[in-house]
Amino acid sequence: MRIELQTDRFYLSRYYSEAVEAAGGAPLHVSLIPKPDYVNSLVEALDGILLPGSDSDVDPLRYGQQPHQKLGAVHPIKDETDLLLIEAAERKQIPIFAICFGMQILNVSRGGTLIQDIESHVPEALKHEQGAPRDRASHWISLTGKTRLAQIAATKNLAVNSHHHQSIETLGADLIATAWSADGIIEAVEDPRPDRFLVAVQWHPELGWERDVVSQRLFEAFVAEAAKTTEAAGAVVSIS
Repeated sequence: MRIELQTDRFYLSRYYSEAVEAAGGAPLHVSLIPKPDYVNSLVEALDGILLPGSDSDVDPLRYGQQPHQKLGAVHPIKDETDLLLIEAAERKQIPIFAICFGMQILNVSRGGTLIQDIESHVPEALKHEQGAPRDRASHWISLTGKTRLAQIAATKNLAVNSHHHQSIETLGADLIATAWSADGIIEAVEDPRPDRFLVAVQWHPELGWERDVVSQRLFEAFVAEAAKTTEAAGAVVSIS
């Protein structure tokens, strides 16, 4: 989940859960309680982990950088809980599907770094913070062939929404880039090992998933892989 600091509430957009349920999964929310015993006990009962977006930025100290002037809000409780979830999921070898902030924290968990502010660091960058309407496709990306993402999307080019000011700089261990925007920003990564389902995208497939076929395929592929964890009829999926 996310945290609203002004009211001390955990919360999350409804669309993540609705997309998981429509794909055949049973979504469960994970409170931001960064305690290993709590997180490990939950993951033992789960078949997959979905790491959603956030209105915060990953703390740059976690990847060895000083904070840039345009760094957004940092929520340590979010970073710490997500990192514990990733560690537990990796240990159990269950599928991970990461979205926007989820892709960034995943990359950091594997030793990668982030561009702290695209506009400041990338010459002639596209507008990656599109605003409303949030589900509108605002720019095109190119997908690498013969990757898991390309197989799921069944296309080489895809129009996506865009709601981020940070992106991947250097890739973490056992990750490959699988999609780029025209300005060179990495738009998707995955673990290329055949026995490891780990797919991450920079855009938000949960927005407008009812009308977008590729978004539906992404959630369906994730839930199908999660179901294999216990060979159950339906997967139990947590959303941090």
